[in-house]
Amino acid sequence: MAKKMKADSRAKICPGDMSHSSLEVEKPEAGFPIIGIGASAGGLEALELFLKNVPEDSGMAFIIVQHLAPTRKDMMVELLQRVTTLQVIQVVERTVVKPGCIYIIPPNKDMTIFHGMLHLFEPAEPRGLRLPIDYFFRSMADDRQDKSIGVILSGMGTDGTLGLGAIKEKGGIVFVQDPSSAKYDSMPKSAIEEGLADVIATVEEMPLKIASYLRHKPYIGGSEQALTDKIQSSIEKVMILLRSKTGHDFSLYKKNTVLRRLERRMGIHQIDNTTTYVRLLQENPQELELLYKELLIGVTNFFRDPKAWEQLKTEAFPELLTGGKMQALRAWVPGCATGEEAYTLAIVFKEMVELIKPAQDPQLQIFATDISQEAIGKAREAIYPANISADISPERLEQFFVQVDNGYQVAKPIREMVIFAQQSIIMDPPFTKLDILSCRNLLIYLTQELQKKIIPLFHYSLNPGGYLLLGNAETVGNYTNLFGPLPGKSRLYRRLEPTMQSEPIEFPLPHVTKQPLPSKPAENMQSLVDKLILKLYAPATVLVNKQGDILYISGRTGSFLEPAAGKANWNIFAMIREGLGYALNSAFQNAVRENETVTVKNAVVKTNGDTKTVNITVQPLDEPESLRRFALIIFTEVTMPHKSKVKNKAGHDAASSGRVAELEEELQQAYQQLKLFREEMQAFQEKNSATNEELQSTNEELQSTNEELTTSKEEMQSLNEELQTVNHELQTKIDELSQANNDMKNLLESTEIATLFLDNTLQVRRFTAKTAKIFKLIPGDVGRLITDIVTKLDYPELEEDAREVLRTLNSKERSISATGESWFTVKIMPYRTYEDKIDGLVITFMDITISKKLEAELRQTQAELEKRMVKKDLDLNKAEKRLQAEIHKKD
Repeated sequence: MAKKMKADSRAKICPGDMSHSSLEVEKPEAGFPIIGIGASAGGLEALELFLKNVPEDSGMAFIIVQHLAPTRKDMMVELLQRVTTLQVIQVVERTVVKPGCIYIIPPNKDMTIFHGMLHLFEPAEPRGLRLPIDYFFRSMADDRQDKSIGVILSGMGTDGTLGLGAIKEKGGIVFVQDPSSAKYDSMPKSAIEEGLADVIATVEEMPLKIASYLRHKPYIGGSEQALTDKIQSSIEKVMILLRSKTGHDFSLYKKNTVLRRLERRMGIHQIDNTTTYVRLLQENPQELELLYKELLIGVTNFFRDPKAWEQLKTEAFPELLTGGKMQALRAWVPGCATGEEAYTLAIVFKEMVELIKPAQDPQLQIFATDISQEAIGKAREAIYPANISADISPERLEQFFVQVDNGYQVAKPIREMVIFAQQSIIMDPPFTKLDILSCRNLLIYLTQELQKKIIPLFHYSLNPGGYLLLGNAETVGNYTNLFGPLPGKSRLYRRLEPTMQSEPIEFPLPHVTKQPLPSKPAENMQSLVDKLILKLYAPATVLVNKQGDILYISGRTGSFLEPAAGKANWNIFAMIREGLGYALNSAFQNAVRENETVTVKNAVVKTNGDTKTVNITVQPLDEPESLRRFALIIFTEVTMPHKSKVKNKAGHDAASSGRVAELEEELQQAYQQLKLFREEMQAFQEKNSATNEELQSTNEELQSTNEELTTSKEEMQSLNEELQTVNHELQTKIDELSQANNDMKNLLESTEIATLFLDNTLQVRRFTAKTAKIFKLIPGDVGRLITDIVTKLDYPELEEDAREVLRTLNSKERSISATGESWFTVKIMPYRTYEDKIDGLVITFMDITISKKLEAELRQTQAELEKRMVKKDLDLNKAEKRLQAEIHKKD
């Protein structure tokens, strides 16, 4: 009973446990890291090692997606709780994610995360085809964006690879277990071979590497105005190094995209400032190459957004193929990455040609380009991992791909339709006279100014009536006079003829509307005066995040802040001057916790041997949206009343009293701070004591559970062997049935006897090819009454005879005439199953036209012979009578 009470109290430790009923839904917190972990076979051991090495005060939340048996009780919570002091919870619907907790997916469920809350879904795919890790990782990428952190541990198959691709596309980071340390290395190897792993480590090292990445992840800035001159200079140097290395100018990419990629790479190397990272790029060409690949964002897959390809197939291609064009169709796929999009276009074209079967043999020439030579090389190889089967149907895999050792290779006829080349859409001239242009998920990474140049370029490249296919997040903007959308939500447009003369297209695209990244706008008089007023009269102000890291400084703060000795530390609590530490810390904690402005008045700060009185205001920011995570700290100097110095005993006593009051205030502050520390220490000791007791209790329970698991494991192994045996038996039966079907089909087709199978209601079940010459049958007539089918037989009694055979179970045979002077022997027999049950009729039709004709000819010959015999008999009678008459005369 005591154990149960401890376990119950333990379940309430983590505020994220939503298994109990509540009148109010708890709101998700924000600002803490959420780690998604995927594991399969061998994952339990890897998870135990991982969680053993997670720091207790990490402040992270872990969401584990493990392949679980759908029909058996799950014991993952109990198993993992024994190795960690963090609370382990099995997810229920609408579980709120909280820091310091571990969440386990329940069996037979798919899981998503939405605004920090976990939701459960019934799996849509049948057992054996489910990819729960991919399902969750894709959801996390959409919800967490560039804050997504994905981890892949031991497992069989490739589940998780597609989800990691989504995380990388959103700017998240991926940690993968070293395959050499994994019990089953298929899942880690799949992620590494796809180039998705940012960090490869053993499970023991991984928690500390994640914590180190989060601790050192920099924040460069959210806008050009927020960037200091030093940071701007460093970013420009990065752009220069990239241009020198690759020949491509990434200053035309969206600034936020570039900055987030820089932050990711700096976080991986635990670099806090851009100057140090520039030096790393200069000294390490390999890092420059990795940054280049990071900026390319070459994550794609086959048949991305199937509805868009279906619309292209059913609406665009038929129009192009029936338009009477004699030359081959031309298509261009800029930003093709590793070729999936280009090959998808080729496959869709082939399917459409096979469907409509035009009189001529149409051809489609696809030009696929990318600035990455490495990506072009992979595209030309056209070899892709086995997990592409998640995006491609089995029919397409069989028709358009060839299975190879490493997965699948695109079939040669499809490969020959595509020409790959290295090309920059910005610097190089475009392909022209195109019928189709597919540019999906490229424009969203370019600046608005550059997009306004590229859309007219696409219009210039397309033939009149040509089609433009964009990604779901892309549009033609204000160029509705150049492109008209097709019905539906897909971004499929048709080229229009503009009513006004358009501006000439220039190559390469001009940069006149885009200054080199980053840029400073020209300042007018108003902005200069505003800056002067802020400098002279505004109080010293500091912008910090919720951890106290300084992001921006306005005004003169030297009286209140000074750099700390040792390694540079831009945290305000490390830089605050003597005398303000306690007041600022208390005000900051209260303001962040209560989300309201807090002011400390008449705080005394020592500076340069003197003292100043200052009011400190901490104001959390709610708007604008981009500053909601930050707070303003405002230092306002206070002028105290001037006291004249009096050279007498009273004056001396007054000065002494002032010094005593100052010392008493400092002593009171020290006392309050010590009291706060003691309360925190006491709470920590009580919590630690309770946790130890719970762990001891849990350890006893898990020891017995371990014995049960060992037995369950043996039962599972036995069950697996049984399933393999049953599967083999079923496969053998399927092969036998297939062979029997083939034998039956060949037997029926090889005989000259037309055969018709009917059910007990006289509906058509099956028929041979020769039967279709007697009855006007087509495959679609299966299930129709035989009496509704037109026949050439003169057999109105067919239904009556058929029902009589069903009633009496005696066969019936007739010779029936048909149109065209043909005859058939019709035999109606009961259809008997192996269980000797009557399940319909079998009717055979044997063509006896030739024998009927021979019979008729034989009868005609017999009649003529009989006629001749009668005539001869008459002649003989007459001769006999004449002879008798002559004899009588002689007598």
